[in-house]
Amino acid sequence: MQIRAGYEISYDCPQPTPMILTLSVHPSRISDLLTSDRMRLDPPLSANTYHDSFGNFCHVIRAPAGRLTVSADFRVRDSGELDAAGLQAKQHALEDLPVEALLFLLGSRYCETDRLSSIAWSLFGQIPKGWPLVKAICDYVHDRITFGYEHASPTKTAFDAYTERRGVCRDFAHLAIALCRCMNVPARYCTGYLGDIGVPPDPCPMDFSAWFEVYLGDRWYTLDARHNKPRIGRILMARGRDATDVAIVTSFGPCTLAGFKVITNEVTAAASGQ
Repeated sequence: MQIRAGYEISYDCPQPTPMILTLSVHPSRISDLLTSDRMRLDPPLSANTYHDSFGNFCHVIRAPAGRLTVSADFRVRDSGELDAAGLQAKQHALEDLPVEALLFLLGSRYCETDRLSSIAWSLFGQIPKGWPLVKAICDYVHDRITFGYEHASPTKTAFDAYTERRGVCRDFAHLAIALCRCMNVPARYCTGYLGDIGVPPDPCPMDFSAWFEVYLGDRWYTLDARHNKPRIGRILMARGRDATDVAIVTSFGPCTLAGFKVITNEVTAAASGQ
C-alpha cells in the first residue's frame, strides 16, 4: 500500500532561536519513500543535518524572530502488514543481551525505574518471562490510563501517569517502557505517524503517535499500550530512551506553537494512478 504523510507546524519566536528538529522519516524507512521527505522552512533557512547517537535524522536551525513554518508532504510504500507478534519470543538474561540494548534497561528522564521497580515486581513478578510478561504490562497500562488530549503535559513522567491514571500516547509508552525495564526487558520509545488505516476513523485531528519497542528473542518488537492491538501503517521517525531524545522540536529559547497539522492517509488506487 501507499501512504501519504506530512505535517505543517508553525512557531512564533520573539527573538532568533536555535532549534533541533527531529521530523524526518527514520533512516530504516528511507528505501520505502516514493517521493522525497524534504523539510521545507518558511522563511527559507540553512539547516545542519546529522544523525544523533540513536541513529535518527536531526536538523539544527536558527529560527528568526517572527513566524517560522516547517512542513513536509511525501508518499511512502508500506507492507500493509500488522505489527508482528512474538508469541514464542524469549527474554534474554542480562549478561546475554547485546551491548547496545543495555542502555534501554536504565532509567531516563521520563521513565523512573527507581520509583516503579517495587510496583512492577509486585504486579508482574509471577508472570512468565518473555512475551507473556510484555503483553501483561501492555494490557495493564492500557487498562490503567484513560486517554485524553486534555491530559497532555510536557513534564508528566511514567510515575505521574501511573498515579494520575490519565494521559496521551506518550504517557502510555513511558509507563509501559518503565515497567518493562523494571522487569529487565530492554524497551525504547518510538515516535512517528500512525494513521487510521484498517480501523474506524478517529474524529480527533491527526497527530504524531508514540509507541515502544522491546528486545526479545534476538530482535525488537513493536507494541502500543494506548491502542493495545497490532496496527497497520506505522511510519517511524525516531527512537530513543524516552520523549526527551525524540522531541519533534527542541528549542533553545522561548517560542510559541502557532499551528499544528499532521496528515497520514492511505492512498487509494485511483489517487495513486494505478
